[in-house]
Amino acid sequence: MAEMNIHQILKDIGNKAVHPVYFLMGEETYYIDVIADNLEESVLTDTEKEFNLTILYGKDTDIPDIISTAKRYPMMASHNIVIVREAQHLKDIEALMPYVEKPLDSTILVICYKYKTLDKRTRFYKSISNAGVVYNSKKLYENQVPAWIAGYVKQNGYRIGPAALQLLADHLGTDLGKIVNEVKKLFINLEKGSEITPLVIEENIGISKDFNMFEFQNALGAKNKQKAYQITKYFADNPRSNPFVMTTGILYQFFSKVLLYHSLKDKSQKNAASELNVHPFFIKDFIQAAKNYSPNRIVEIFSQLRTYDLKSKGLGNETTDHGELVKELTYKILNHSKTEQK
Repeated sequence: MAEMNIHQILKDIGNKAVHPVYFLMGEETYYIDVIADNLEESVLTDTEKEFNLTILYGKDTDIPDIISTAKRYPMMASHNIVIVREAQHLKDIEALMPYVEKPLDSTILVICYKYKTLDKRTRFYKSISNAGVVYNSKKLYENQVPAWIAGYVKQNGYRIGPAALQLLADHLGTDLGKIVNEVKKLFINLEKGSEITPLVIEENIGISKDFNMFEFQNALGAKNKQKAYQITKYFADNPRSNPFVMTTGILYQFFSKVLLYHSLKDKSQKNAASELNVHPFFIKDFIQAAKNYSPNRIVEIFSQLRTYDLKSKGLGNETTDHGELVKELTYKILNHSKTEQK
């Protein structure tokens, strides 16, 4: 069986169309846990689990123990479920080959192989594919995160606007497990059907609606010096919540999109939103930034971002802390030096 997508796997589990082997691998651990948890919760009743559900951990078990457990027949239930969590810690995973080539139909063996993947060319991979399901859980790209959050929020019966969506995406990164944990905090304090707003986010998970990366990049884009310096001071006073590496990374993405906007022949809102891969609501911010920063100036800013990124890692900088670096970088972006103006 070829690698399956998450939606089909969960649909099949819900329909009790299960397979004898599930090999769940990859960098994004969230979906690995979702599939394993679904199998744990959906196939057996609570009473059946007492005798027919075994959870093992890679650091505390070995291949012979896994195979021995998988070969047990279920007791008064349809299946014997064996879930091996943190299987990436197992030694010689391919030693499972004898079992996966002839698995018991009454057993569901779930291997949670996080942060790693198997080589598709190996006999072991092909044997697992023939026996059941292989799922490769890949990390989302940063530009995919807002749409993922929007889908998750809608799926759970809530609403979220573009500004709040971008606020979460910028602050929470690409770790889906972290995103889900934080968004669930919002669900707890909202009635079904309610809208997640920047104020709700600030009140419940501590991301400031006024002093965040989204507002910072827009203040820079609009050359609103007062607001930019206020946010910079907040970042300097709260370095753990606003790490410098995140600041430089997001600013690089922002100015890259401003540069791309400059190059567009069709600058209509619909086309620009598509080309920049942003919500149409935000195009006005890129129009403003493009008026304030020429392509040549943006290239200079890229150079400044690289310089300050290296300084934050200690190159040519032994004393200045990250708070001072973000203040210096903000000043450099907002003010051309005499050399840069030539």
